[in-house]
Amino acid sequence: MRTSQFSSNVSTDKKVRPDGSPVQPEQTPRDGYQWTALSVTTVGALLASIQGSALLIALPNILAELHVTFFTIMWVLLGYLLILTVFTPIVGRLADMWGRKRLYNSGFIAFTVGSLIAGVAQPQFHGVDLILGRVIQGLGAALLITNSTVIVTDAFRNGQVGLGLGVNQIAGAAGFLIGPIIGGLLTEFSWRWVFLFNVPIGIFGAFWGIWRLREPVRPLERQPLDWFGSITLTIGLAGLLLGLSMLAFPILPQPVTITIFVTGIVGLALFIAIEPRIKVPLIQLRLFRTRLFTLANLSGLLNGIARGAVLFLLIFFLQGPYGKDPLTAGLMLTPFGAAFMIVGPVSGRLSDRFGSRLLAPIGLAISALGLLGLTTINQFTPYWALSIYMALMGGGSGLFVSPNTNAIMSSVEPHTRGAAAGILNMLNNTGSMLSIAIVFPLALSQIPFNAIQQVFITGGGMGAFSSAIPPFLSGLHLAFLVSFVLSIIAAIVAALRPAHGQRAYEKA
Repeated sequence: MRTSQFSSNVSTDKKVRPDGSPVQPEQTPRDGYQWTALSVTTVGALLASIQGSALLIALPNILAELHVTFFTIMWVLLGYLLILTVFTPIVGRLADMWGRKRLYNSGFIAFTVGSLIAGVAQPQFHGVDLILGRVIQGLGAALLITNSTVIVTDAFRNGQVGLGLGVNQIAGAAGFLIGPIIGGLLTEFSWRWVFLFNVPIGIFGAFWGIWRLREPVRPLERQPLDWFGSITLTIGLAGLLLGLSMLAFPILPQPVTITIFVTGIVGLALFIAIEPRIKVPLIQLRLFRTRLFTLANLSGLLNGIARGAVLFLLIFFLQGPYGKDPLTAGLMLTPFGAAFMIVGPVSGRLSDRFGSRLLAPIGLAISALGLLGLTTINQFTPYWALSIYMALMGGGSGLFVSPNTNAIMSSVEPHTRGAAAGILNMLNNTGSMLSIAIVFPLALSQIPFNAIQQVFITGGGMGAFSSAIPPFLSGLHLAFLVSFVLSIIAAIVAALRPAHGQRAYEKA
């Protein structure tokens, strides 16, 4: 069998890439290190996922105690997601240059500091300190999530990458499942503990990572950071996503929003125009010459747009027309997380054996069926039917994510895995932000703002705003229908990818 120059075995030959830079040998761990690495990434996955679902339960209490507006609360969510999206490609590139270990451990520290700032937020600052804490959390999450994918790929070799990625999904799904319970219990004492709860976990994760993580792939030598690409991409992505989000949740005058949006377009245009001329670019556009890499990332972006806002809409539906309190509404999302947690590891292992060509589109198609079912729900829909629709969505997503991530990470060379993970997470998170900006106005545009605030603060139904239920359900059905169509398009794109084995770049 032909051995690639990027083989997992260590080679003593000096090899160079087309740009003249040396190829760093990859060392395959043989002593069970892959499970140690997985234990470290599991702590990070739990940290981020528990925080996400627990925070949804605590937001009404935060709104009431800090006396902030509904739009401030929305930016507590969007600010985190914006920073996470913008910084992932930079983090991915730095991971290849400086090593995964130090950046991953820095993620624990940043997430812990952000949690501490958010947990001690005071009313006199009108939510500014809370948003600042969430922004720092977003930076920490970018460091954790991007490097987590690379660390697992580096550690699991010889056809086990999908297994490692799938098992890592269990931690994320488990955190999502227990988050509402933890959020509900902690909020009984104070919403502040939803943030402060992260501090001991983050400290433990940082020490555990410093002690146990290694660098199986040596960092690149003597390569500068692409400052032009970093600045223009950051301005471009931030401007575009911020502008679109402000159209959905206006907090600034429209001319200011348009200026931000145009600035983002100009920044992206400059990035696309000049980046191919940079010797060592931030995003190596040559990766997109690989059909598998391009189509897998495109299907991930479309899936992010289709699914990004669905859980938020379901929370709103369950607390509004369905008449449940915040804790109960969070617990009722269990079928989604449970199905995702069960299917994810299985699909990851299957992708090691059979690739992603069939698994990814089938997963998206199943998820689309769940979305189609959600276009029919109303306040009288039995919970067992809702559970089936959510389980289809969760199971379909679990069947898609691991194989798709495996395909992307297996289609690139070891020294570009950080960049590949950065692109993957950037596009997925971009899809989620676009989803919120597109889908939320469809669902909520015809509802009085007072009704939105009542549902968000108290839950338990729309009360005096029962007349708003029909237009809300109509908008909700339209939003889910748009998500269904996007999932079908994503499935078609995923089906167009070529077949691949354990190391697609070895067969190129």
